Amino acid sequence: MPAERPLFSLIVPVYRNEGSLPELLAQVAAMASRLAGRLELVIVVDASPDGSYGYLLENLSRQSFQSQLLLLARNFGSFAAIREGLRQARGDYLAVMAADLQEPIELIERFFQTLAAGDADVVVGSREGRDDPWLQRIPAQLFWSLYRRLINPEIPPGGVDVFGCTRGFAAHLVALPEARSSLVGQLFWLGHRRKVLGYTRLARVYGSSAWSFRGKLAYLSDSLFAFSDLPIRILLGVGVLGLVLALVLGLAVVVAKVTGRVPVPGYAALMVAMTFFAGLNALGLGLIGSYAWRAYENSKQRPLALMLTQHDFSGKGDDGR
Repeated sequence: MPAERPLFSLIVPVYRNEGSLPELLAQVAAMASRLAGRLELVIVVDASPDGSYGYLLENLSRQSFQSQLLLLARNFGSFAAIREGLRQARGDYLAVMAADLQEPIELIERFFQTLAAGDADVVVGSREGRDDPWLQRIPAQLFWSLYRRLINPEIPPGGVDVFGCTRGFAAHLVALPEARSSLVGQLFWLGHRRKVLGYTRLARVYGSSAWSFRGKLAYLSDSLFAFSDLPIRILLGVGVLGLVLALVLGLAVVVAKVTGRVPVPGYAALMVAMTFFAGLNALGLGLIGSYAWRAYENSKQRPLALMLTQHDFSGKGDDGR
């Protein structure tokens, strides 16, 4: 007999999170007992090299709530894993959280309650405080400050790591087949009725973050080129400024030549002009190349993630295999 269709679906991408999984399952079970509706947990293992998949395969069948366990063919990244989880989720109201438990489970419960009440189509969690070392807080604050200034001023000051949405909103989100894009940017681009819920980010207890500075820089770059023409406008402005400077420099060289003040005619002006415009050309080619590369990536029409295996657990003690 097929399992009853859930009302709520919680999507959790997993990568190097084996240590936090027992506590994650315990917290989800506690939340499931409080919700006014059946909960489904959708865990997407993003080809994690640790024992996360084996642990979940063994323990999800023992839980009281429904669940799905998805294993991706390789490491596609957390955003691709989230999209695949949203695609496979069966609930009417969906939420996403990280497996490291730095977002309180009570926030996810508030997501579900807000969505079920019909107050919004999408809810996002905004960090109003974070129990993290200052060496982690400062880069995070700088990242989201640049994101707000360069890409989307509607992003909350604390940034967005977790969100919830209706099934209809999720359908629109997963229908955007963009490679090298920003999931957060897509959330805000889609519009709909949005609500922001504040929370305090908890200290990390299990493991270390796989979200490196290099990864954040790449994500900021993807977000910038996918949702803003700011680099093109900057390049245009620099080009106009370069033309003005070239005109002024040309006039200065003509005056110096007429008055006999240039011992080696044209040398200084030639070197300055060559240096300036060579740099300008390199910058322009880099910016245009970034846009061209993203257009090329999307023209391939490749799937953003490939699922290797899928298991369903009804929450009634069967192993779903």
